Amino acid sequence: MTYQQLWHQLTPLYAVEEAQAITRLVLETTFGFSLTDLVCGKVSELSADDETKLHEIWQRLEAGEPVQYVLGEADFFGRSFRVAPGVLIPRPETEGLCRLVLDRLPTGAHVLDIGTGSGCIAITIALEATQALVEAWDISDEALRQAHDNALRLGAQVLFRQKDVLEEAKGNVLAKAGEGEGCEEVCLYDCIVSNPPYIADKERTTMARNVLDYEPSTALFVPDDDPLRFYRSIAELGLRRLRPDGRLCFEINSLYAEALSSLLISLGYEAVTIRDDDYGKQRFATARMRG
Repeated sequence: MTYQQLWHQLTPLYAVEEAQAITRLVLETTFGFSLTDLVCGKVSELSADDETKLHEIWQRLEAGEPVQYVLGEADFFGRSFRVAPGVLIPRPETEGLCRLVLDRLPTGAHVLDIGTGSGCIAITIALEATQALVEAWDISDEALRQAHDNALRLGAQVLFRQKDVLEEAKGNVLAKAGEGEGCEEVCLYDCIVSNPPYIADKERTTMARNVLDYEPSTALFVPDDDPLRFYRSIAELGLRRLRPDGRLCFEINSLYAEALSSLLISLGYEAVTIRDDDYGKQRFATARMRG
């Protein structure tokens, strides 16, 4: 099997450039091949055992399984995060959300990441802002296990908690004294960051099979009649749990950017701003708590 034959097998699912990139990534990560090795036809020199392994990998890729799940890892902010089915795969675009949080983050800031998934946002902030106290919530046992494993492996200090923000926002459950290091009677934060579920159910028809069939739907989708449900809950929580001048930082669905801005303004937030990603798409929202 040659490099060209391998990437051609993926073109029913991916554009040519993406199929080539996935093939190079697998061959480099799994077998140590450089681009020069691929051009020189080294793939055809694999041992029988490695050929079997390659065949098994390609069966999974051709079935639509994301390459990150096949390899068990995803790159994010220059680090390798372990990922597995049941946990959302970190996206390169989300690195911009981390940069927004890190921008003007005060020394010793207390940061809360809601819906942490693999832990990529919380861990990145903890490693880039070493004096920050970083806390991360998720409702999923599986996600929290994966995030905790990533934090240990990468040497990040993050306090993980199993919490449902939709319930927390109702005020039914408040952090008590002594519940965790750095908490007072109620924890107050300098920044609350979240990349919550934001894809409306009606958008499923436009999405790639490798996302729909493999990534956790609870981390992706919201009802068509309430696409801002997580933003609303997080913003309402922020009214009680952000310090004066504390910030909200969100990754967003551009379809609902205007509605989200109106929601945040109606709740009393200041400096509400919609920001583009590196490709010019409305991707992020920031807002500031009244001083």
